[in-house]
Amino acid sequence: MPGRGVGSRLNIPNALPRVQGTFKALFEAGAEALKWAMAMGGLDGELKSLGFPNILGGFTKAPFDVFGDTLRGTRGIIMDMYRQPDKLLNAMEALVPIMIGMGVGASQQTGNPQIFMPLHKGADGFLSDEQFKKFYWPTFKAVMLGLIENGCVPCCFVEGGYNDRLDYLTEIPKGQCIYIFDRTDMAQARKVLGGKSCIGGGFPISLILTGNVQQVEDRTKKLLDDAAGDGGYILSIGCAMDEAREDTLKAFIQTGKEYGKY
Repeated sequence: MPGRGVGSRLNIPNALPRVQGTFKALFEAGAEALKWAMAMGGLDGELKSLGFPNILGGFTKAPFDVFGDTLRGTRGIIMDMYRQPDKLLNAMEALVPIMIGMGVGASQQTGNPQIFMPLHKGADGFLSDEQFKKFYWPTFKAVMLGLIENGCVPCCFVEGGYNDRLDYLTEIPKGQCIYIFDRTDMAQARKVLGGKSCIGGGFPISLILTGNVQQVEDRTKKLLDDAAGDGGYILSIGCAMDEAREDTLKAFIQTGKEYGKY
């Protein structure tokens, strides 16, 4: 038969040393990832037993970020917006129930309704307002609403600046989500979202590393003046902190405790 032996021939590349080496590396990476997950799971359980539960119950993402971060990459998704926009939109819509299920499932497992959503590619300057409105917001909003309908609380880590996007965020039902901002004007965030959604963040971690205690205290007080005062604000840094200085970090925390009272 003409097709006889085709399957065997297709498997021949799997015998090549470089292919087998790739598979071996993937297996080893998977084993290490499992070790990490098991260690973190045990640590979360221990902390919870001591009265320090994890603030987050799970994780999911905006569909645009799923494609832009990994499946297509930054260059790929930018080209898709121009070359095959309808396919991209359809693919993101198909991803909505999957991302809702990912967050809801994690919440059910942990018993914690707060679901973390890092927002990577919707910031000012990355997409125009027209592109954000067409490609990013509809499916991101759909995932958030799906989480809320299932009893979850989306906690959005708003990376970059969202000064031109704040009005979109008001479309989410009152008191149903949290926005932790990175480089957004916090006074404006309070003006637009105050009394509607919980907001947080806004403190530059660079100051923790490069500033002195007095500068950190002054900046913390200004942030509290700008963003707090009427409730609904969480004092926090604007993005992930890999390194810190003890004196300035303590100054940030202590100033918040002393000055951040309603």
